Amino acid sequence: MRGSNMAGMPTVLWFRRDLRLADHPALLDAAQHDGDVLACYVLDPRLAASGARRLHYLHRALHTLRDNLGGNLLVVEGRPEQQIPAVAEAVGAASVHVSHDHTPFGRRRDDAVRAALGGVPLCATGSPYLVSPGRVTKNDGTPYQVFTPYFRAWCQHGWRAPAGTSARSASWIAPSKSLGHIEIPHAPDVGIAAGEQAAHAQWRRFVETSLPAYADDRDRPDRDTTSHMSAHLKFGAIHPRTMVLDLQGGAGADAYLRQLAFRDFYAAVLQHWPDSAWHNWNRDFDAIEVDDDAEARTLFDAWKAGRTGFPIVDAGMRQLAQTGFMHNRVRMIAASFLVKDLHLPWQWGARWFLDQLVDADVANNQHGWQWAAGCGTDAAPYFRVFNPTLQGAKFDPEGDYVRRWVPELADVDDVHDPGLPRPEHYPEPIVDHATERLEALRRYGRLA
Repeated sequence: MRGSNMAGMPTVLWFRRDLRLADHPALLDAAQHDGDVLACYVLDPRLAASGARRLHYLHRALHTLRDNLGGNLLVVEGRPEQQIPAVAEAVGAASVHVSHDHTPFGRRRDDAVRAALGGVPLCATGSPYLVSPGRVTKNDGTPYQVFTPYFRAWCQHGWRAPAGTSARSASWIAPSKSLGHIEIPHAPDVGIAAGEQAAHAQWRRFVETSLPAYADDRDRPDRDTTSHMSAHLKFGAIHPRTMVLDLQGGAGADAYLRQLAFRDFYAAVLQHWPDSAWHNWNRDFDAIEVDDDAEARTLFDAWKAGRTGFPIVDAGMRQLAQTGFMHNRVRMIAASFLVKDLHLPWQWGARWFLDQLVDADVANNQHGWQWAAGCGTDAAPYFRVFNPTLQGAKFDPEGDYVRRWVPELADVDDVHDPGLPRPEHYPEPIVDHATERLEALRRYGRLA
């Protein structure tokens, strides 16, 4: 929806998951009638439920955005359905502009703001995705449930060129305390530079050093060759349309483009099936037998602490605890271990990842967990049970990744060989994988 404000009247640009000025369609719309623009961010008290690391990234990115705007960023605190109408009224705004938010929470929030704004339109333009959820559907208009045909249609659909926006795209209204302006909270270092300039710099490093070999290296946690762009994409410090300009052929570029397509696919799944945020997409799996007693909690605590006795799992969980990041291949291994070796509800693991990950995104996280559990769209068959020992040996063959995060094993010749003696201060395996694999198959088989 495009704004219908009269020429010269001010507008409000409400930032959310789009903390940048380049390639920002909503900014283009907000400034289209030559009126002054008030840049605004609402610190919603519900954000406190986000993991601490995500809040720290957010605050650092807001500092950067404010600086890029020459200080012209109004930051207010409260519920958006109260704050945005108040701000719009205070400046006499003809319209409020946002990027589309397709998450269940975002849609509910925007509906509440739209109702509270009354006659002032809430104009949504663009989205955080190459192809917005709902744009790619089957010929009969129904959503895709399997990634591969979605990917073919997604590629055929294509995407727009980046919007040519910058800080010079609008004349900005200075924030003031009379509008409820507060200082952005102090932002501790989260181990990753945050904000627009940091996102562009990281992308350039990846393109120049690691993109050509990405197809071969992306599953190797022992090599620092992943893009580390997930947090920047989560907060919209860069738009994927900007990134895709560098994906112009070659195995590495094709493999990375496929990952961006997965991101769009899971966002589309969540939009069409919002209950899948916390419930099995395949409701047949509601009947799966899971463990949730006191012993299950003890096993869960060992998994969280990286004390399972399975080196690749423990390395991943410790990397997560210390940095707020985990290599994607190791995420899959750790997730499979929780649901198929420990027989715990996938929601337990998903909630922990949301709490710990800097890049935690509801669509990607929840549906990645359901892929591991076998209960999602295009899910891994239930009989696919990752063997953590074999996975570790295959993707961390020299054990460098494990030794980096599990220093107790630094002097073990082959960290993936369960037959070698372990140091006394490293735990024995908390379960027998072969036994639990059969138990998992028994439980999944009962659903057939």
